[in-house]
Parts: sequence; structure tokens; C-alpha cells
Amino acid sequence: MKTLISLILTMGILHAAPEAIFNGKDLTGWKVEGAEYWTAKDGVLIGQSDAKKKHSNLWTEKQFTDFMLKAEFRYEGRMDSGVFVRAFNDQIQLGISSSLQRDMTCSPYLASLGKYPVEAKGVDKLLKEGDWNRLSITAKGPRYVVTLNGKQVLDYTSGTAKEKGPIGLQVHQGFDMRIEFRNITVEAIGD
Repeated sequence: MKTLISLILTMGILHAAPEAIFNGKDLTGWKVEGAEYWTAKDGVLIGQSDAKKKHSNLWTEKQFTDFMLKAEFRYEGRMDSGVFVRAFNDQIQLGISSSLQRDMTCSPYLASLGKYPVEAKGVDKLLKEGDWNRLSITAKGPRYVVTLNGKQVLDYTSGTAKEKGPIGLQVHQGFDMRIEFRNITVEAIGD
């Protein structure tokens, strides 16, 4: 036990127990911004647009500083979604980029710059469209480390990162789309 504690202290990272931020039944703990496209059914959080194809973001009511988010996501076809990290500006993309017209899954998009500063590596070999994919986003200060299905695909330091804020999920406007999330947890990380 003493060796384990020494190892944790040497690494400089302490983790709290993971906290489920989606209860599997309803949107308790979340708030919708934009169209009412988010529902919960059978343990799955669903973002599905309608014929109007408006934007809809789902934000945690709780704010986070340094954290590790884990979730499973699934989609089919043309879709533009993502996970907002502490604010609208910094997003980890899921699916097709509406600006680039190609899949940029796990790449960071910075709204204030209007671009993807880097592209995640190896996603095309890991992403399973139509099946559940495991996503992990570690946000420690401005550094984002992203894994997809157990493989690290991104290590990026953002110049626009916020220190604290909510986590958000996106249904991008202009798309007839559906994205599903389940088993969403957040683990606080501290020094």
C-alpha cells in the first residue's frame, strides 16, 4: 500500500472516484441550450435533430476544472457532434466537420479561431461507425489527451482553454443526425 501511495505521489496526479454525470433515466443535472433535441431512454442519452436542423447543446449544471471524462458514443451516417471542454470554445469533435466536410473525430476544434489546430491520429482505424466506441478525454489545465477505443489519438495543449466550466454535448445545426451516449462518467484530477 505504501508503494502504491508513493507511486501516485511521484506521478503528481490524484484521481477522485468516477462520478456518473448521466443517470441513465432523464436529463437531471443537465440543461439544454437551443432546440429540445436531447432525450434519455434505456440508459442512453440521445441527441436527435428534426426537419428544422437547429443547433442543440446539452450542458452539465456542474462545473469542472481538471478531469477525465469517459463515455461511450454511437452514430451512423453523416453527423456533426462533439464534447465541449469547460466552455463552448474548446471542443473535441465527433463525426464530420461541417467546415472541412470530412471526419475529424477526436480532433480539437477552437471556435474563436474557427479551425482545427491539429488532427487526431489513427482514428480511421479505430472508429466503429454504427457500434459503441469508448472515448476518454483528460483535461488537465490546457492539455487535452484523448483516447478512442483504448488507444491515444491526441495530446494537445490549447491556448484558449478555460480553467473551469461545464461539459457539453452537441447536435450541430444543419444536420439531420442522431448521436447516442452512455456510461458517461467524470473523474476529478488534482495534484
